[in-house]
Amino acid sequence: METLAVIKIGGNIIDDPGKLDLFLSEFAALEGRKILVHGGGKMATQLAEKLGIRQTMIDGRRITDEETLKVVTMVYAGLINKNLVAQLQAKGCNAMGLSGADGNSILAHKRGAPGSAPHEERQAAGIDRTVDYGFAGDVDRVNGKFLAGLLEQDKALVFAPITHDGKGQLLNTNADTVASEIAKALGAAFGVSLVYTFEKSGVLMNADDDATVIHRINPGTYKELRDRQIIFSGMIPKMETAFAALDAGVRKVIIGKAEDLHELLSGHSGTTIVRH
Repeated sequence: METLAVIKIGGNIIDDPGKLDLFLSEFAALEGRKILVHGGGKMATQLAEKLGIRQTMIDGRRITDEETLKVVTMVYAGLINKNLVAQLQAKGCNAMGLSGADGNSILAHKRGAPGSAPHEERQAAGIDRTVDYGFAGDVDRVNGKFLAGLLEQDKALVFAPITHDGKGQLLNTNADTVASEIAKALGAAFGVSLVYTFEKSGVLMNADDDATVIHRINPGTYKELRDRQIIFSGMIPKMETAFAALDAGVRKVIIGKAEDLHELLSGHSGTTIVRH
């Protein structure tokens, strides 16, 4: 079975040209099939603030009102996505930029809409059911056949976390969730490794000390670390989607520094999330 690396890059790396260039060089040099899923929250927040659009985040998830949806679509699916594609092309990587609406690749529903996920599923994903997240989308289906066909054409796919509901409405979807759902959808066709990269060396015991990487986390360890508030805020939904991916057949999930991509995939760096 062919291998596939599904790699999510955080906004803090996108905001740092030097670190981003190193990461993209590592990504371009990866052999085999690969998909890059990007966020870009800081850039979207800065633009929204310049436009006088107030931003609210709850547990690492953005409240997406109508005006904020316009901003994140422009920034994520436009500026950031196409810049990443252009930079990868310059490094000899034949990349294609996509949103969930392109090729009907990711179908979602507005959170809280009729037929949306039951309370137990939303709670497991770290979503507070009492909060109105606006035009936030929860994924219903990933078009794995379409994506596999593009990968077989030797294209590296670059995904913006904008999805659609099949009725003409765009939705803002958590990028970690997009990466996890893509990984799960392609798990039957490829041996998938899901990698969450950001500016830290992994999940840390001390957020200010990169030398305190926790090398392996299982469900029991995770609960303890969350109860002690060592894992908190935006790391919570990241961990929840990691365990969901493992439950669905993804081979391994790794969290670590973007510039250490090869070491992460080889198991020599970062935090590996395991079921037992």
